[in-house]
Amino acid sequence: MSEIRLGVVGAGEIGRITARDFARHPHASVCAVADASAERAADLAAQVGADVCTSVAELFERPDLDAVYVAVPNTFHESIACAALESGKHLMLDKPFAISLAAAENIARTAAVHDRVLFLGMNQRFEANVQRARMLAQADSFGEIYHVKAYWRRRQGIPRLGSWFTQKAVAGGGALLDIGVHVLDVALHVLGNFDPVAVSGVTFTRFGNRGLGEGGWGRSEREYADFDVDDFATALIRLNGGQVVTLEAAWALHQSQAGDHDVIIYGEDAGMAIYSDQLFRSGGNGEYQIVQGMQTPPLPFPHLSRAHHFINVLLGEEQLLVEVEQALAVQKILDAVYQSSATGREVLL
Repeated sequence: MSEIRLGVVGAGEIGRITARDFARHPHASVCAVADASAERAADLAAQVGADVCTSVAELFERPDLDAVYVAVPNTFHESIACAALESGKHLMLDKPFAISLAAAENIARTAAVHDRVLFLGMNQRFEANVQRARMLAQADSFGEIYHVKAYWRRRQGIPRLGSWFTQKAVAGGGALLDIGVHVLDVALHVLGNFDPVAVSGVTFTRFGNRGLGEGGWGRSEREYADFDVDDFATALIRLNGGQVVTLEAAWALHQSQAGDHDVIIYGEDAGMAIYSDQLFRSGGNGEYQIVQGMQTPPLPFPHLSRAHHFINVLLGEEQLLVEVEQALAVQKILDAVYQSSATGREVLL
């Protein structure tokens, strides 16, 4: 293939951003858009020069499409992803993988049966600082890494109170599935360890249920009166080999900063705050060094784009960065956090 022709299912905020990114690739074109909202679909289609499909089935029936990008509420990931793969389309699916491990495994099986590329579009892996941290870890610059602290916390960042984001039946969960999944994936990716053995977690709902903590994200309709997902989650994750990851995800909480997120590596020889781009290590003469802006070889993905990566994978120019088994491991951990919170017990995997 010299050009990849795409369909987009979901014209919400992330769908719009990503579709425009696809359209900027020199060997890709967005040809069709489908969304539950005809107005949103028409708006996005006009922006990227695509046709509007009146249904998802109509989009999947188009023989001119090579691939599909799906960005819909989490509860629909399984059915729409499987339908896309069954129609013969390669698939980039937005995070989280699904609302449960069983659903994610069904998607993975469908991709394997139909021999289609399945890419869970974890955009944070393509951030420049994350790419650099991964290269430094592979070069053993930290020595043996024994702990990673991963957090994404907002003081006021619930995406649209009353939208599908705030409904467990549609979203599957709250802050943990929305932003916690990002830093968890980065932590495991930099470690190169996707083999969890035990998870202990707790989730809280303290702001959204009182009508507090809304941020500015999202275009989804306000359809629901109640709020029944987590706005804060915390977990301790033990990995095979003895490494430990601590995780915090908050849509809303009282803190000094409006928002902060980072993934901090603790190794025997050095540490690193990935998003802050700071390396910590002992220097000569008993001095301690805090190095801002580590230099590394050229980035493996200089485009910094999951959309461009997906196209390049289909063109045979790049190797798939997010392996399906890795994505399933992340989903397994997310499920275990909720199970641990519900039972008050550590979950052994």
